[in-house]
Amino acid sequence: MLSAFFSGSETALTAASRPRMHQLERKGERRAGIVNRLRDRRDRMIGAILLGNNLVNILASALATSLFIAAVGEAGVVYATVAMTVLVLVFGEILPKTYAFRNAEGLALRLSPVLRVIISVLAPISDFIQIVIRGTLRLFGVEIRGDENWTETIEELRGAIELHRGGDASVQTERAMLRSILDLADVDVELVMRHRTDVVAIDADLPTSKIINEVLDSPYTRIPLWRGEPDNIVGVLHAKVLLRAIHDHLDELDNLQFKHIVTPPWFIPETTTLLDQLQAFRRRREHFALVVDEYGALMGIVTLEDILEEIVGDFTTDLHATNTDIHPQDDETYLIDGGTHVRLINRSLGWGMPTDGPKTLNGLITEYLETIPDSNICLRINGYRIEIVQIQDNMIKTAKLSEEPDLF
Repeated sequence: MLSAFFSGSETALTAASRPRMHQLERKGERRAGIVNRLRDRRDRMIGAILLGNNLVNILASALATSLFIAAVGEAGVVYATVAMTVLVLVFGEILPKTYAFRNAEGLALRLSPVLRVIISVLAPISDFIQIVIRGTLRLFGVEIRGDENWTETIEELRGAIELHRGGDASVQTERAMLRSILDLADVDVELVMRHRTDVVAIDADLPTSKIINEVLDSPYTRIPLWRGEPDNIVGVLHAKVLLRAIHDHLDELDNLQFKHIVTPPWFIPETTTLLDQLQAFRRRREHFALVVDEYGALMGIVTLEDILEEIVGDFTTDLHATNTDIHPQDDETYLIDGGTHVRLINRSLGWGMPTDGPKTLNGLITEYLETIPDSNICLRINGYRIEIVQIQDNMIKTAKLSEEPDLF
C-alpha cells in the first residue's frame, strides 16, 4: 500500500496540469497552492518520493525474503524474489501509476497535504542526495540548471497551440492569433510597416488651403509633413487636430500656423521588434511612428493598427482580397510576387516555409539556388514546390507555389 501511495503520488504531481493548478490556486483552492509549492522544488519532491518508495520496497523485500526462508529454506530466496517482483510491479507501480495518470489533478489535490509533511521530513536526506548527484554529474561535465529557460517555455507554448487542432474556422483563427502573439518578440517592424513608396505625406511649404485639401482627400488620420525633400519629416499632422484648428480660424485660414498643431516626428529603428514597439506605443500613448534604417533614411511608417493586424489578421473577411501579391489559381497553386515576405505567405496560406533566413520569396529562392535563376526552373523547399515564372531586373518577379508533402 505504501509503495502504491508513493508511486501514485509521483505520477499525480508530475502529470497534473500546471495551468489548471494555477487557476485553482487563484480561485482560492488551498491544496492547489500546496501542489504548486511542491512542484516549485521538483528535484526535492521527486527525491523524497523516490526515497520513501525505495525504503518501503526494500523493507518489504527483506521481510518477504526472511519469511520465505523460514518457511521453505534456501529456496525461499527465489520464491520471495518472484513474489515481490509481481507484487511491486503490478500493485506498487503499474496499477497506481495508471490510476494516478488518469486522475492526476484530483489525486494530486487529495494527496498534497500528506505529501507536504512527508517531503518535509525526508527533505534533509533528499537534499544531501541531490548534492551528491549534482557533484557526480559535474564530474562528467553535466550542469543541472535550476531555472526554467524562457526559450523552452515559449516552445512548449507553441507545441501546446499546435496540439489543439480543430476543423472549426474559429479554432483555426484562435490558433493563428496565439501563434502571432508568441511571434511578436521575433518579428521586426520592417516586416509590417507601410513602405515609404506607399506613404501619404504632404509638403509642409504648400499653401494652407492646399494642405487642408490633401488632408481631406487622404484616407488616413495621421499624415507626415516634409520640408525640402520627402525624407525630411518635420512633423505629423492629425486630421482631428486640423479640424479643430480650422474651426478656431474659420475667418483667417491663411493665418493658420501648422507648426503649432503638428506633433514632433517619432523615429524608430527598423530592427525594433513588434513587442517592443507595442509596449512603446502603450507607454507613449501614441499610434504612429516613422521607421528609419541604420543610416537614418526613412523606410516607412508603422502604426498600432499594423501591429494589431499582425495579431488578429487583416480587418476583412477575405485575407486574399487584401493581398495583391498572392493570387490563388484553379489548380490549387498560387502565383506569388517575388518581393512578398515569406512570413506573410505562411500567415496567409497557413504554410511553414523557413523564416530564419531571407525575408522575401526572391531571397529565399536565390539563397537556396546560390545563383540568380532562369525562368521555368522548379525546386522544392521544405515540402513546397516552387516554379519560377518570371525574372525581371535580376530578380524573381513571379513564382508559382504549391504545397506538396515530401515522399520520404
